[in-house]
Amino acid sequence: MAETQPVLRMTGISKEFTAVRALSEVDFRLYPGEIHALLGENGAGKSTLIKVLTGVYDLDAGAVELNGEQVRITSPHHAQQLGISTVYQEVNLCPNLTVAENIFLGREQTAGGLIKWRSTRTAARRLVAKFGLDLDVSAPLGEYPLAIQQLVAIVRAVEGSSARVLILDEPTSSLDRDEVQVLFSVMRRLKEEGVAIVFVSHFLDQIYEICDRMTILRNGRLVGEHLVSELDRVGLVRAMIGKELGGLEELAEHDRPPIGDPVLRAEGLGRKGGIAPFDLDLRSGEVVGLAGLLGSGRTELARLLFGADTADSGRVEMPGGPVALRGPHVAIGRGIAFCSENRRAEGLIPELTVRENIILAMQAARGWTRRLPREKVDELVARYIRVLDIRPGDPEAKAGALSGGNQQKVLLARWLITEPKLLILDEPTRGIDVGAKAEIQKLVAGLAAEGLSVLYISAELEEVLRLSHTIGVLRDRTLVARLDNGPDVTEERIMETIASGGHA
Repeated sequence: MAETQPVLRMTGISKEFTAVRALSEVDFRLYPGEIHALLGENGAGKSTLIKVLTGVYDLDAGAVELNGEQVRITSPHHAQQLGISTVYQEVNLCPNLTVAENIFLGREQTAGGLIKWRSTRTAARRLVAKFGLDLDVSAPLGEYPLAIQQLVAIVRAVEGSSARVLILDEPTSSLDRDEVQVLFSVMRRLKEEGVAIVFVSHFLDQIYEICDRMTILRNGRLVGEHLVSELDRVGLVRAMIGKELGGLEELAEHDRPPIGDPVLRAEGLGRKGGIAPFDLDLRSGEVVGLAGLLGSGRTELARLLFGADTADSGRVEMPGGPVALRGPHVAIGRGIAFCSENRRAEGLIPELTVRENIILAMQAARGWTRRLPREKVDELVARYIRVLDIRPGDPEAKAGALSGGNQQKVLLARWLITEPKLLILDEPTRGIDVGAKAEIQKLVAGLAAEGLSVLYISAELEEVLRLSHTIGVLRDRTLVARLDNGPDVTEERIMETIASGGHA
């Protein structure tokens, strides 16, 4: 940071929502040519601070300065005009439009009132190549996986406003390791060009790899600002949650109870274009972890077991005989629950209350003509809000207003309330803070100890290793190996198994 004048200074920022104080006198500084981590647990105030900066929310108190001049940012469009551009965790583009159209949407190159499509595509090819991407810019964006869509959103953000401040809100949550490195190389080049980058992430290793400084929030207040080199991981976690982070180590060391009887057995189950035929046994009290790179087939496997996709080969057996999983309603009826990776599009209904979201699966299983008594609903919802420590503990709060970690707990409550025999969790800790992540991991271990069968999908190998009794390794949409977890099973061994396709 050669310059001493911040490009952005936020002073005494406060924001309140109906008697809930989301931010209280928060200060934040950002210098040209730095990558600055904004950290804190879900609900700490990070998103609110970003939305104040980008004009989504009007501040209640405090001041914002850009290049030494005080500004009042009135809308996201105004923020973009000032050189502040944001890419959110949930991709907000148009999947039906082409890559090129998405990049230049609202900024099309025209002549005589007509869009110059050839030059638009040429410019788009140049931009994606600059980002290290090899894409057909004339193809619909929706044909690409979520990770590529995320990178296209970043290309659009950087291209569009000659950004002096670029805010990346959980940009790596859907990227694999190679794609993360592509993003990081772009971030480093932008840093060299003097762009100031705010980086929000729950991946601590990434913070220490890419960031220069960090600002930590807790409960809407500023905890501290530090050089990354001057605060170690233990100190960072302590600052974020306000206490020592215990409980994770004992998960790895805990004596695992014996595995019970089979809950589900898949034999030769597969779907053309989805996943190659596979065999898999799931037993009571067992956590089976699925490891593999992005696109390896982990989610496709899970969707077959839930009936969300229909298999075109193989069979499924459960106690009592074969089962035809013709749809999720059949799976739910047989005691299978599924928490999707995409909790906003396929799980949570943000417009409904916490109570309505929690009770949804149980009511659907009963049928909508057999309504659950309100007294019973209130009793069950109150119990799971308490057991899972969902915050705020108000069953009438809108689910969409909760933090990511608490939204994930609402989804867990929805399925646990049905008392399933098999719980499928697809990236249950993606995009949530270290404290909520630890709580969910301990909850999964506890559920398995009580006899629940769990299929656990995570991009974080360390998480899979900590929780799983058995690890299924996928590559190229094929289940290439099944490993009994033990001292000889390490991240390195799993990566070698992926690289070799299961061949020693």
